[in-house]
Amino acid sequence: MTIDWAHHRREVHNLGQVQDFLKQLVFGGNDGIVTTFAIVAGFAGAQAEGVTHVGAIAVLVFGLANLFADAVSMGLGEFLSTRSKKDLYFKQRQFVFEEFVNHPKQEYAELIQMMTERGLPLSSARKIADEVMKSPELVADLMMSYELEMHDMRQVSPALDGLVTFLSFVTFGVIPLVPYLMLPPTDTTFLLSVLSTFLALVGLGLLRWWSTREKVSRCVGETILVGGACALVAFAVGAIVG
Repeated sequence: MTIDWAHHRREVHNLGQVQDFLKQLVFGGNDGIVTTFAIVAGFAGAQAEGVTHVGAIAVLVFGLANLFADAVSMGLGEFLSTRSKKDLYFKQRQFVFEEFVNHPKQEYAELIQMMTERGLPLSSARKIADEVMKSPELVADLMMSYELEMHDMRQVSPALDGLVTFLSFVTFGVIPLVPYLMLPPTDTTFLLSVLSTFLALVGLGLLRWWSTREKVSRCVGETILVGGACALVAFAVGAIVG
């Protein structure tokens, strides 16, 4: 029976596109929420004597400008960092192939050590290494994973990673601004922004939970704790400076 690996990962291991881009979704989403709410909290902190004095236009202009500028920066940063990691991966993989051709005995010895360190008897490790050495691709896969501890980057798209980060940043980051898009700037508007921010962090935590199936209290709690701490810092700085 031939296994369809893509179907196997999706149906058996519950690894779909959300899990593939979980890092970008969580990183972009959390940073978007915190960055945008920092603008709102900063204005509120500066006007701690009366939040009603904070102009909605000022909040929206600074908030939206900051949102899209940071989203572009985050997306491009993710693109460049992923591309750099991918370039490094291919460079090292090519080096492994060269070592396989130029120093096969050394690669053979490394394979045996890898397997004995993981519990195989020496005799079994030698037999397996004899067979594995017949496949340069398999040798390269093992060396990249176990010797260099590098994640396989062959199917990774830097452009797609950057786009997902950008979209996640904008999607989650606009939520704290929604009350100011709909209502005049009052104390209630600010409180609604706080509530919106809290719900956005909860939603992001639930996305982590759904993707990883870790404890929901941990996923949601960590997300709220990190976001809340950043928001409090922004509010405090606004109050001190104001």
